[in-house]
Amino acid sequence: MSKEKRLSFSISALLFLVILAIIFTCLFIFHAEPHLPLLMCVGFLAVVGAFKGYSWKELESGIVSGIRNGVQPIIVLSLIGILIGVWEYSGAIPTVTVYALKMIEPQALLLTALFSCLIISSLVGSSFTTVSTIGVALIGVAQAAGIPLTWVAGAVICGACFGDKMSPLSDTTNFAAGVGELPIFKHIRHMMGTTIPALFITILLFFFMGRSLTVASASTENIQTIVSGIENIVNINMLTLLSPLLVIVLAVRRIPVIPSLAAGIVSAGILAAFIQPDVSFSSFLSAMQNGPVFSAESEAVANILNRGGLQSMMGSVSLIIIAFALGGLMEKTGLITSLLEGVIKGIRSKGRLVFSTVASSMGMNLLTGEQYLSILIPGQSFKKLYDRLGIERKHLSRSLEDGGTLINPMIPWGVSGAFMSSALGVPVIEYLPFVFFLYLSPIFSILFGFRKQS
Repeated sequence: MSKEKRLSFSISALLFLVILAIIFTCLFIFHAEPHLPLLMCVGFLAVVGAFKGYSWKELESGIVSGIRNGVQPIIVLSLIGILIGVWEYSGAIPTVTVYALKMIEPQALLLTALFSCLIISSLVGSSFTTVSTIGVALIGVAQAAGIPLTWVAGAVICGACFGDKMSPLSDTTNFAAGVGELPIFKHIRHMMGTTIPALFITILLFFFMGRSLTVASASTENIQTIVSGIENIVNINMLTLLSPLLVIVLAVRRIPVIPSLAAGIVSAGILAAFIQPDVSFSSFLSAMQNGPVFSAESEAVANILNRGGLQSMMGSVSLIIIAFALGGLMEKTGLITSLLEGVIKGIRSKGRLVFSTVASSMGMNLLTGEQYLSILIPGQSFKKLYDRLGIERKHLSRSLEDGGTLINPMIPWGVSGAFMSSALGVPVIEYLPFVFFLYLSPIFSILFGFRKQS
């Protein structure tokens, strides 16, 4: 990159603020979906790049390169949409929903959601698998019980992201440890310092929120009506859970996510053929494309059963394409590199370095919407500075995890945020106040960074 084209730190910081201003103005003042604000930012940055001397061919190559990095998340999101649809069709999600409605006390639903998702995500190391299995079913329970979906979505995401952060099977956990060049279990042990207090406070908050719920007798009757409605339409059978169990087992055995999801789709189709009435190959294909279309007298039952399908994820897919295009354009114009180089200058203490690492990871999430880039780019940029100041790399890897992995579900155009909002049917902005664990962890990471021993 020539000096004439290179963006200075001050210009990069100004552009960053303008981009955030465009996005947040459109989201919170005009209540727009995030797609068009991001597309406006792509156009804005392309114009800036043109003024700095980039040809359209160069800018286009940056956009294409960015989108190319998003191909794997796009495939995963598409498969998960199909998977949710066929699990509804085969009876797996309705079976979990019915059993949960019969067993779980509504006041205990928040803690049940938190701990069940925490356990599953720790076993499989994937928030996506956890949300798309037990998370979707728990949302159905909340709909039936009249419990705020935003609260339950918050509990589901907090539990799911615990495993994404702490499980030795998690891709991001291994990635953060790898960037910091640390043994995985040393990285996990050090993260306990921020994870335990954040989780403890999260448990307390959801406990008191659950205690505040008042479930009227009408809600209890509604639950019974919904259970009967589901049982009249779908054959509730424990065998339908073999497909989700297969996906979980494959995840534990570290089988790549795409073939694992494909196995879940195929197994659900086979089970549906033996268990569910009126099954046909054409209706199965329709469920894969648009989700099942069960005829239900109750709107609540229809909302629980008729979910998923490839088309349900197309909004998230288009959002990720635009977000990755913006990230690729930022890389091409050098905006990200210039910002990080400017941040690094003047850091002389551990507290400021940890704060800058967490803030940079959060900034990368905002700019690119991608977990791995939010770990990789700040990690590579700050690594030598940790060594120069004599600060152990475990502080680097923990800061990357807290500012990278956990922030992504809080960003509407982030890969995790786009997926979770689509899968659970709750917009990111609506569940944002209730994902306590996700923003408590980076806060503790910053606070502990200023301690002499942490």
